[in-house]
Amino acid sequence: MENKPIKPENFFKTACYFEGSLIFIAVVLGWIADINPFENIHFSENAVIYGLFATLPLLLMFLAMEQIKMPSIQKIRRLLIESLGSSMHQYNWADFFILAAIAGISEEILFRGMIQPWIENSWGYTTGLIASNILFGLVHAVTPLYAVLATIVGIYLALCMDYSGERNLLIPIVTHAAYDFLAFMVIIKSYRSTLKIKPDQDKQNPSK
Repeated sequence: MENKPIKPENFFKTACYFEGSLIFIAVVLGWIADINPFENIHFSENAVIYGLFATLPLLLMFLAMEQIKMPSIQKIRRLLIESLGSSMHQYNWADFFILAAIAGISEEILFRGMIQPWIENSWGYTTGLIASNILFGLVHAVTPLYAVLATIVGIYLALCMDYSGERNLLIPIVTHAAYDFLAFMVIIKSYRSTLKIKPDQDKQNPSK
C-alpha cells in the first residue's frame, strides 16, 4: 500500500493531537497498573544539560545515515523526506519545535515513564529496558531496519534516564525533543533542496 502524506494544512494539528494523546494513554495505563507516569520527572538544570549533550550522539548518527549509500538506509531517508518533507515543508522552525517538544514529552512519558516501570515491576530492570524499547521500535516501524534503529535509540534514551544515578525522566525528554527538532530541520532542508533542483531538471528534460 502506498504511504500518502497527510495534507500539509492538516499535518501539524493531526500530529500534535496524536502525540498528545499518548499522554492520555499513559495516564490510563498508569491508573490500571497503579503507576504514576510523571513520578520520575524532576526539574533541574543538570538534567537539561545532560539531555542536550546526550542529543549529540543521536544527531551524529542521523547525519551519518545521510551519507551512507546502503539501499536499506537510503530507503529510510527517502521515506522520511517524502512523507515528513512533503507534509511539513510549509511550516517554520517554531512549529517544528512545538511538535518535537510534544513528541518528546508524550513518548517518553508513555514508554519510559509508564511501560518500562510496569514491566520492571514484574520481570526486573533488564527485561523492562529491552521489552519496552522493542515496543518503542515496533511503533516506529517505518521499515524493519528503522524499527531496529528505533529500538536501539529507545534503549539509549532509557539509559540516559538513569545516567545521573537518580532516575530522571526529564533527561530523555530533553534528548528526544532536541533530537526530533534537529532531525525535522535536516529533513525539511533536504526536501526543500529537492524542490529547487526540480525546475533545473525539467529544463534539461523538456519532453517530460
